Amino acid sequence: MSLRLPTRLLFAGARRQLVTPTTQKLALARAFSECGVRRSDALAVHRNTPLNNPSIPFKFTEQNQHLIDEILKRYPPQYKKAATMPLLDLGQRQHGFCSISVMNEVARILEIPPMRVYEVATFYTMYNRDPVGKYHLQVCTTTPCMLCNSDAIMEAITKHLGITPGHTTEDGVFTFSEVECLGACVNGPMVQINDDYYEDLTADKMVQLLDALKAAADSLPAQAPMWDEPAPTGATSGRSTGAETGKDKGVKSGKSINTGRGRKVGSVTVPPPGPMSGRQTCENSAGLTNLKSPKWGPEIFRKDL
Repeated sequence: MSLRLPTRLLFAGARRQLVTPTTQKLALARAFSECGVRRSDALAVHRNTPLNNPSIPFKFTEQNQHLIDEILKRYPPQYKKAATMPLLDLGQRQHGFCSISVMNEVARILEIPPMRVYEVATFYTMYNRDPVGKYHLQVCTTTPCMLCNSDAIMEAITKHLGITPGHTTEDGVFTFSEVECLGACVNGPMVQINDDYYEDLTADKMVQLLDALKAAADSLPAQAPMWDEPAPTGATSGRSTGAETGKDKGVKSGKSINTGRGRKVGSVTVPPPGPMSGRQTCENSAGLTNLKSPKWGPEIFRKDL
């Protein structure tokens, strides 16, 4: 007679052990190392809250509706569902976060099932499905930044603001998140604040930056800047007239990086985005170590020219 085994599996350290009546006592023994179970359903499951439920109305502003019309012109009518991501981003910038009402409105405009929009919003971490502060601090702790002491940046934020990753300050100014690689490894440690990168950070510089941003929090616009508007965190003056008038054409976020111009708010100057160490981009502080020879051009290979 065959022995029927339970299908439940127990993970103990790196070993995968089948729980049977004869091994169950041994399986209860504590492994050499273990960690808490982190449920992934929190990333994909929506739970109604007073600030995020379908009964809260949401409509795009008249200016944003014009932008939506321009976005939809990029795609054939039968493929306008491809505009899901830019419309979700636009809704998040207007509403402050990507709520269920924002997703439903995007689905209505694109004439697609709401589930198609939910699938996108739950897959990409750029969409904040819960309310965040005026400044979203996203600190990279991946290996390159960790080797440059990103732990000191994490500790400085925690001590200065009194919050841990995943939380927002009581005044609603800062939300603190720990994230994976943001692609600025050569300038680590770094933090992304809203749309801007601040790099080559130290604990002291991080605290100074937080103080400056808090002083400028009341001057932020009601809606986060659009793609062709200056970023108000410090890259420009922040006196934008918007994408609709065309007066900001050619002005991109970060255009004034490291020109020495920050945004003046009262007696506080918010540093411009970019490296906080004084270097312009990611050049070696000790000078070039390669690419010192003359550049090769066509004359090297084409003797007939």
